[in-house]
Amino acid sequence: MENESTIRLVVFLGLFSLFGLLEFAFPRRERVQSQTRRWSTAWILLVIYSAMLQGMALITPVIIAVGAAQHAAANGWGLFNVIDLPIWLEFLLVIAILDWAIWFQHVVTHKIPFLWRFHRVHHSDRDLDVSSAIRFHPVEIALSMLYKVALVYIFGPAAAAVAIFEVILNGSAMFNHANIKLPIKVDRIVRKFIVTPDMHRIHHSDKRIEHDSNYGFSVSIWDHLFRTFTAEPDKGHDGMTVGLRWQDDKPSNLVWVLKLPLDKL
Repeated sequence: MENESTIRLVVFLGLFSLFGLLEFAFPRRERVQSQTRRWSTAWILLVIYSAMLQGMALITPVIIAVGAAQHAAANGWGLFNVIDLPIWLEFLLVIAILDWAIWFQHVVTHKIPFLWRFHRVHHSDRDLDVSSAIRFHPVEIALSMLYKVALVYIFGPAAAAVAIFEVILNGSAMFNHANIKLPIKVDRIVRKFIVTPDMHRIHHSDKRIEHDSNYGFSVSIWDHLFRTFTAEPDKGHDGMTVGLRWQDDKPSNLVWVLKLPLDKL
C-alpha cells in the first residue's frame, strides 16, 4: 500500500504524544521507577525490532502482514479472495477475526513456557504507561509477525483492512497501557466494549491469577465471552503491585531485558 508505513508512523507518534500528555495531566498511579530510563529502554527496543522487521521486509515483503496480504490477493489465496463480500463487511470480519486471533495468541504466550520467556519482558515492567505498549522482546515481535502472516494467507484479507487493523491494535495498546485516570463511571461503561487502562492494568499484576486474565488489547468482548475477565484487582488499583518478581531496578535496564528470556522461569 502506498504511504502505508508513513501513515502508520504519523498516527503512532501522534497517539503516543497524546497519551503521554494525558498521563502527565491525569495520572492514575505514582511511578516507582525512573521514567527516563524506562522510556529509553522501551524506545530502544522499538528501534531494534522495527529495524528487524524492515530487514525482513527487504529480504521478502511477503513475511510482513501487509505485503503478505498483497501477495495473497495477487494469487487468489485465502478465504476472502475466494468469496465475494461487500467491502465494508469484509473489513468488519477481518478486523474481528484478527482481533480474536491476537487475543488467542496473547493467551497462548502465557500458557506455553517457551513463549512466556519472551512475553514476560513486557510484564516485567514495574510501571504501566504508554511506553509499556512498545516494550516487547524482538524475538516475540518476530514470532508475532510470522503468526499474523500465516493468518493473512489463510483468510486473504485486503491489504487496506490489515493496515487499518494494525493501526487500531497499536492505538488501543497505547490507550490501555496508558497511566490515565478515567472517571470510574466512564470506565465502567467504556470497558463493556473497549479495554480501558484500569481493565488492562489488572493483567499486569504480579499475582498469577490476575495477570492470567484480561488478555484483550482492543475490544473487551473476548475476555467476557471466554470468561477470562477480572473486574478489579484483589488489592485495588492503588494497592496492587505491577510487574513480576523483579521488584528492583533491573526491569529498566536494556541489557537485562534482552537477556531475560535466558533466565530461569
